[in-house]
Order: sequence, then C-alpha cells, then structure tokens
Amino acid sequence: MEQKSMTALVSAFSRAYHSTQNTDKVFDDYFAKKILTQNEYEQIANNMSKGIGFFNPTFVGTQEEALRWIVNNQLSPSPLGRAAFAEKSLESAIQIGAKQYLIFAAGYDTFAYRQTDWASKIQIFEIDHPATGADKQKRIQSVSAERPANLHYVSADFRENNWQSNLLGCAQFDQSKISFCSLLGISYYLSKQVFKETINTISSFVPKGSSIVFDYPDEDTYTDKAGERAKKQAAMAGAANEKMLASYSYMELEKLLADSNFLIYEHLTPNEITDQYFKKYNEANPKHPMTAFDNVNYCLAVKR
Repeated sequence: MEQKSMTALVSAFSRAYHSTQNTDKVFDDYFAKKILTQNEYEQIANNMSKGIGFFNPTFVGTQEEALRWIVNNQLSPSPLGRAAFAEKSLESAIQIGAKQYLIFAAGYDTFAYRQTDWASKIQIFEIDHPATGADKQKRIQSVSAERPANLHYVSADFRENNWQSNLLGCAQFDQSKISFCSLLGISYYLSKQVFKETINTISSFVPKGSSIVFDYPDEDTYTDKAGERAKKQAAMAGAANEKMLASYSYMELEKLLADSNFLIYEHLTPNEITDQYFKKYNEANPKHPMTAFDNVNYCLAVKR
C-alpha cells in the first residue's frame, strides 16, 4: 500500500460506511464505497474493529458494534463534518460568482462524480500527489466509464514548489476567474512555514472574491489539554507514517491569512460544528451520537 495514502483510504472508508449504514446522514458520499475494493473495505473494517481496545478500553459489544463505535467517534466526524461545511460553502460561492473549484490534496474526494446541477457550470481541478492521483484515477476507471468533462487533474507535491506551475500550466485554469479552494485535512501535515507559503501562493494567482476553506487543529491539539480523541488521532497518523506537524491559535491564523490578503468570513469551533452539522443525525440516532472532533476548527476565508 506504499503508493496510497492510508489516511486518505481510511477517510474514504469512513465516508462510505456512514453513507451505507444510515438513513439520516451528516454528509452523503454515496460514491466513496465504489472507490474501495470489497477486500479493502472489509480489511479496514476488520482492522478498525480489532482496534477497539486502543480506542475504547472499556467497550463491551460485538465486532460490528465496535466498528460502529470507532467510525462514529474516531474516524467519521472530521471527514463528514468538513466535507459538509466545504460543499455548503462552495454552493454559496458559486451563487455569487465562483467559476473554478480547486481541490488541494484531493485524495479520494468524490465531488466531481457526485456533482449536482449547480456544479456543472464550474471547472473542477483536483490537485494531488502524482501517486495518489494515479491510484485514484485507476479506481475510478473501473467503476465509471466517463470522466466528467469539467474535471482536470493536476500533479503536485506541496512540499516542492512545482504545484503552482503545474496548475498555471493547465490550459483550462483561468487566473482571472473567481476560485473556491478547498484545503481539507492538509494543515495538520504541513509545517507552519509551508502552510503559510501555500496560502500566500494561492493568493498570488486568484482574484479578489476568491475563497479558501480548511480545517485546522487548535493550539491545544498536541498538548496535555487535548481531548482523548485528538491524542489517538495523532498516534494513528504517526503509525501510518503521516506525522502531524502544526497547530494554530485563532489570532495566529487570522494574522497568517491577513498577510496573504484573506479575511476570515466564517469560523466554527467543535461545539458549533456539532450544532450545525451533526444535530439532525444525532436526533435520528440517539444511541450512536456523533460530535465534531475536539480541537479541530473550520475556517472559510475570502480574498479582499
């Protein structure tokens, strides 16, 4: 599995599981299951349920119940919540003039294959590491014959400076058009310097009115103040060789964005995320409640 990002695969699994197991959904990624082979899906499910002792040492129940507990508490909250927030923000942005959707570190994001009528008028760019991009395209080809006409792949390694020239070299990308950029699940794995440079570079080629949406860990994430789940998440990412590097205070983030001409337009803390995006699901599933991940906030910022 060295060519694939394990965290991206587990994220796809958690979206697939949520979509197939529930009627009331926080976010419905009905395409995610198609991206995983049956064998992978079962393997991840099996490995996760066996890990219940690590996630919840006092748990008592069947393997299936253990899996559900792990998915709902540990795996799903971030991928579901941030996708719901990002796609809702994207829809609003398109209504007021965004023409391009840039998905940074797209991983196994399936938006292009689930696109609704309001998305058909925009150009979608999936920017990702060549190995992940190639693996995903291979998976998609086996389940979907046709690539959406408005989807474009761009190879990129964010730790190198090549991604910008690769994007600008893409014939369909237009620097004069308002863009909506999603950077979900990225801020954890980049040093502060690289994250800042990434935001700054984006700002250098998108016009004013363009926006960025991302999730980020707050300043308590890697300290003793962090919630139990955040500690487990960092340990899990480390075990998959994808070490988490940075965390931010609100003031620090506000300054980092302002330095690149971005103003925070919407900012949600875990309690606000739970209230806005998980409430309906929780009312329908009182036995399996879900709360947004501790120490993780969502941010939407607009270029002034």
